Amino acid sequence: MSAGSSLFSGFRVLGIYSNHVPHALRFHLKHREFYLVTSCGRSFHTFNVSRLGIVSVSDSLPDDITCLAADRMLVFAAAGRLVSAFARNKEVVRRYHGHQHDVRLLLPLGDQLISADCGGDVIVWDVQGGDIYLQLHFDPTTFDVSAMMHPSTYLNKVLLGSSQGALQLWNIKTSKLLYTFTGWSAGVTVLQQSPAVDVVGVGTATGRIIIHNIRLDETLMSFTQDWGPISSLAFRTDGPPVVASGSPQGHIAFWDLERRQLVTQHRHAHKTAIAGATFLHGEPLLVTNGADNAIKVWIFDQEGGGARLLRCRQGHSAPPTTIHHHGNDGKNILSAGQDGTLQSFSTVHERFNRSLGHGSVNKKKEQKKKKGRSYEELRLPAITCFASAVARQSDWDGIVACHRGRLATTTWNYQRCTMGAHHLQPPGVGRDAVATAVDITSCGNFAVVGLSSGRVDVYNLQSGLHRGCYGDEEKAHSGAVRGVATDTLNQLTVSAASDWLLKFWRFKTKKLEEELKLNAAPASMKLHRDSGMLALALDDFTLVVIDIETRRVVRKFAGHHGNINDMTFSPDSRWLVTVGMDCTIRTWDLPSGSLVDCFLVSTAPVGVSMSPTGDFMATTHVDSLGIFLWTNKSLCGPVGLRPLPADYQPTVETLPGVAADDREEEVTSEEAEGVYQSADQLGAELVTLSLQPESRWKSLLHLEEIKRRNRPVAPPSAPPSAPFFLPTVPGVTPRFASPAATEQETQSKVLSSALIGQRSKFSTALEEEAESGSFRRSPRLLKDCGPSAISVELACLSPEGGGANSLLRAFIHMIDSMLASGRDFDLAHAYLALFLKLHLRSVSQDAVAMEALSRLSARLEAGWAELRASFNQSLCLLSYTKSALL
Repeated sequence: MSAGSSLFSGFRVLGIYSNHVPHALRFHLKHREFYLVTSCGRSFHTFNVSRLGIVSVSDSLPDDITCLAADRMLVFAAAGRLVSAFARNKEVVRRYHGHQHDVRLLLPLGDQLISADCGGDVIVWDVQGGDIYLQLHFDPTTFDVSAMMHPSTYLNKVLLGSSQGALQLWNIKTSKLLYTFTGWSAGVTVLQQSPAVDVVGVGTATGRIIIHNIRLDETLMSFTQDWGPISSLAFRTDGPPVVASGSPQGHIAFWDLERRQLVTQHRHAHKTAIAGATFLHGEPLLVTNGADNAIKVWIFDQEGGGARLLRCRQGHSAPPTTIHHHGNDGKNILSAGQDGTLQSFSTVHERFNRSLGHGSVNKKKEQKKKKGRSYEELRLPAITCFASAVARQSDWDGIVACHRGRLATTTWNYQRCTMGAHHLQPPGVGRDAVATAVDITSCGNFAVVGLSSGRVDVYNLQSGLHRGCYGDEEKAHSGAVRGVATDTLNQLTVSAASDWLLKFWRFKTKKLEEELKLNAAPASMKLHRDSGMLALALDDFTLVVIDIETRRVVRKFAGHHGNINDMTFSPDSRWLVTVGMDCTIRTWDLPSGSLVDCFLVSTAPVGVSMSPTGDFMATTHVDSLGIFLWTNKSLCGPVGLRPLPADYQPTVETLPGVAADDREEEVTSEEAEGVYQSADQLGAELVTLSLQPESRWKSLLHLEEIKRRNRPVAPPSAPPSAPFFLPTVPGVTPRFASPAATEQETQSKVLSSALIGQRSKFSTALEEEAESGSFRRSPRLLKDCGPSAISVELACLSPEGGGANSLLRAFIHMIDSMLASGRDFDLAHAYLALFLKLHLRSVSQDAVAMEALSRLSARLEAGWAELRASFNQSLCLLSYTKSALL
């Protein structure tokens, strides 16, 4: 069984900010700042409102989040039937089980949490304990709970709204229904507390807004918007009596409660329905989010009470289809989506993101029609392919894009973040032709555009003028052009079409030089200019790589079981990465001509781009709004890339930012076979060093000199007061000292005989291991000690230091065992040298110890003889390679 990708690892996702779930707003007392929580599938993101910078990304839940709520300490998220509480905006600290249907409403209320599901159950939870405090059941046919709020100053009261139109006021402490409001014959969609006590804003499914006094059961005023149901309500709290209402069409209306009229309106504030709208308390700021993957902050500082956009974080509202890295630093990714926009995402920070906007047929007409009228008919369709260059982007437009079903290609300016000035359209071509392929020369002066009629044209990007076309009778191919490319020096133009032909043209003269017949119609084409490698994806799901210098096929790859959607080269042109509709991402090694990496993803990838620096790979997928980044493992450490067998079965790799399940995955022995584990010792005939710092063993023979040199000039003085930190035991490994002695122990000044005769851990371990003959623990204890502690331990081995002759013999056997194993070679010699310096006189009087030392001396001489021969051989070979004339 394979263990996923051996070359790429999921990093993070770009361009996902919000979905259809209303946001939650919380205020941090310590930071004195508002934080915005938005749902992004199975996890939620937290942003600070002041800069709209992302603060944290939460852990993933098993299902998609259906509703969010937050109080001062926790964030609550419902996914399916499960309600989870998150601390620090990230980790789950408590789960609430008890619902039998999907939860759709959450309301924190002090120490309780109120949740309502689709089946009519309303449960009041104890937040800290997770127990059910109260459970109410409503019949969905008569009272389907659709909105919920806590009226201000109403202790333990909850106001429930239904899709039938009625409202009920409940006391959750006594479990009593206090009052029933008959409603307004329309389903309640939103309930919102106003700044005035007892006054509540009610939004209905018919687009009506009711300002109602719940204490008197009296309607104070009502408004009606013309854009469908009320999706959100928000009251200003900084002075002006204004209420904002959101609509499913993305419009926001602002109503004056004093004059009881419409103040202003913002059309197309979002491209989709307004999911949530909230005024910041005491500030003229409105925060909105929608299903168009956008978060916006509006400020009210204009005359007449109008609002303007202050900050925005916005990604694609429809899945991106084409991506390319822009620039040579690999920090910006250009992305074109099905929503018709062209955007740039930064891999460094979100504040560097850019939106180049939506293409339009005529910018001047569009600006005239923006006021009060819809201009959808002036917008261009989605971009199908584009090319970019950075050589002259500061002088003129550096991006050229083809649009779905259109003959003319558009230019875009990356510096100004707007659509360019030119529409590149060939003269004398009918409207039936469509632009299908585009490329920009490396100098940034010309654009080459291929059409579905088989025509290939050249344009000047500075002036937008047509500079000729390739082929006889103004036709390069007899079929639709699938790809065009130019080399680095503008000497060659390559075109591929559905007529199964690959043609090489002279760029300036536009003369045909050579053509190749392919085995199938090409679907797409990719050229690596630095190496001259041209990759073609064919309709029979195979790949061919052609060298444009020799103009021959150098590699053929087969393995995809679906259409190849996109491909990209690594910066050194060693790898070719392809993605297909079979949900696989495959990496082909061009020098060896084999598949070296392959893994599955949950949704089919449609676009891929490799960073010019080789550190990241970016992919886009079907029905996914984000751009997923994958790190290149080969830049962080050694990666063993072996050719994969023909029957290789890839496994599913989790997309970055998307977790599979809560269960922890255990790596089996079969999965760990492909991971290299470094051995403790490569061979028994070799020696291994300890990797300890030299100061730990080189200074053992010079401790007296070091202590003499470091002797203090003046005697130490007692501290004026006890230190505030905990005392530690001397040694290399930090350890706290044992607790202070009790009063009874401090009264006695006489040491017991047990304390005098007590041995250290090292002496005890050495004595125990001498009987078994296996020395493992005692060398580890010495390695954890510093030079002074090692000197003390060895000095205590003799009978004068509290030890015994048996400990001296045991230490010699320990050194012999270390030398026989070949490990810690440097430490064994240093310990032996210090031991002989301290105890040579005592050992010389012990016949058994001298016999052990003689055996140890023979082992030392044999070991050094082998090492000396290896050193001499290596030095001889090194000197020969340095001096020999090759």
